[in-house]
Amino acid sequence: MVYPKIPLAQTVVQLCKAKNIKHIIISPGSRNAPLTIGFTNDEFFSCYSIVDERAAAFFALGIAQQLHEPTAVVCTSGSALLNYYPAVAEAFYSDIPLVVLSADRPKHLIGIGDGQTINQKNVYDNHILYSANLKLDLKDENNIPGNEDIPILKNLEDKFERLLGLQKDIQTNNEEEINIAINFAVQKKGPVHINIPFDEPLYEMVEKLSVNPKVIEASSKASKIEDYMLQSCLEDWNSATKKMILVGVNPPNDIEEKWLEEIAQDDSVIVLTETTSNLHHSSFFPSIDQLIAPLNSIEQKQLQPEILVTFGGLIVSKKIKQFLRKYKPKHHWHIDPKTANDTFFCLENHIEMTPNTFFSLFLQKVTHFVKSNYRDTWTAVKQTRIKKHKEYLEAIPFSDFTVFNEVLKDIPRNYILQVSNSSAIRYTQLFSLSKTLEVYCNRGTSGIDGSTSTAVGCAVVSKKPTVLITGDLSFLYDSNALWNNYIPKNFRIIVVNNTGGGIFRILPGHKNTENFDTYFETNHKLTAEHLCKMYGFSYQKASNIESLQKELNTFYKVGKQPKLLEIFTPKQINDEVLLNYFEFIK
Repeated sequence: MVYPKIPLAQTVVQLCKAKNIKHIIISPGSRNAPLTIGFTNDEFFSCYSIVDERAAAFFALGIAQQLHEPTAVVCTSGSALLNYYPAVAEAFYSDIPLVVLSADRPKHLIGIGDGQTINQKNVYDNHILYSANLKLDLKDENNIPGNEDIPILKNLEDKFERLLGLQKDIQTNNEEEINIAINFAVQKKGPVHINIPFDEPLYEMVEKLSVNPKVIEASSKASKIEDYMLQSCLEDWNSATKKMILVGVNPPNDIEEKWLEEIAQDDSVIVLTETTSNLHHSSFFPSIDQLIAPLNSIEQKQLQPEILVTFGGLIVSKKIKQFLRKYKPKHHWHIDPKTANDTFFCLENHIEMTPNTFFSLFLQKVTHFVKSNYRDTWTAVKQTRIKKHKEYLEAIPFSDFTVFNEVLKDIPRNYILQVSNSSAIRYTQLFSLSKTLEVYCNRGTSGIDGSTSTAVGCAVVSKKPTVLITGDLSFLYDSNALWNNYIPKNFRIIVVNNTGGGIFRILPGHKNTENFDTYFETNHKLTAEHLCKMYGFSYQKASNIESLQKELNTFYKVGKQPKLLEIFTPKQINDEVLLNYFEFIK
């Protein structure tokens, strides 16, 4: 087995191994050669080569999302690590452990006009849990640039001892910083940045390690709720007749079934679940906009909860945010071991534990179910909405709306469903999904970049097959996601192509003008067909309900290549169909 000669590279690789970081996504470069040598020559690591750093970082995010453990990305110096930033921000707001390992120039080569050099120190400052800026290893020579702090020593023995002491201090510092950074990623679930300066030569290798870095274990703090807070919550809960639980992005199987059943038995509680919540119960309320959007002011006031309990990640539905900001609950509690966003401007309690732990403590102390018709009233509304929803589907022409209906109901059981942002996730929110599906969407920053790369990373490590549903702009924006050699044959992509940013037609503005078409909707005539040929995907297409149903019949069958189905919809009517929907279901 061979190792990089540089002690700092050995230290980084060995500590990643000790911390059980197995998946390493490497973007080719020269300055990161010592790390590449270290990771790729150790069979412990699963290494992936992805040229585009933006795609590489989202690919890593998809892996970390599925495995719930840190995944590392490795890049060269300069603008390379800036291309990681969209995924770093997504990981920061989605609580996903991503470890950025950026190679850097030595300090004396920064700010002098040297190529491929930028100010890398703390570059992710506003969207990172921890930034470790490591120190350059000392060389054997004295008086070298960057080592000006070493005096000229005539006595060779004194010189050697001084160098040895300084290098020991540098090694200790670097070990501590690397340990702290990785422990932050594990404990606090988010991105960390380790910036690593290397001096040339970069490609030298040795057969024995020269360092044995110290491993500092991550400490864990047991989550708890103060007795006074628990008692206060119980008193409010036991007296309230209208309680709403709103669930955002949530991992599958995160809440024990018995607690869901317990909540479902309480007539004073309604549970609103987003598609990304991965929570299912016959008495819960999915398709939030379907319930909220048609309400008049009197009905909205009747829906206003006394207590709002939220958990999970960020909320997709704009309508529920608008509603709860206008009709604020008396009490708002958010359950999360890390953060609590005051999304509705009325946050009262941040309960710093996992939802499952809280419910296990809280629900067993609830002494009685208060009499209430809160859930029954809104269940009746829900049933009416579902009936009208079905009637509307039978009355409308082929459009984005009918496409999502067909596509979502056709996904095989036990698939992972990745959904891109913008219109794709908003349409998906309007339909009921099989509870066997696991649903993911990059809602941390809600950007269109990286959805395909994330889905590919997910598909690579997941034991379940993955399908991505995406819009045309999101797919084209992230087309470099397909530029890798790791995509499994059972991976599927569905592109809904309405030849532009169709969601902007729903928003207020002057439609069907040259200005709108060019700068908002961004009309185009591009398709995915030639990308599929280039990247080895089987390509299918549909442009009406009959051809869509025909293509779906074979789309999920086993093949020799991953598959992409592109569905062309008429942009001129999509916005009208969607806007009329909320009027129809009143």
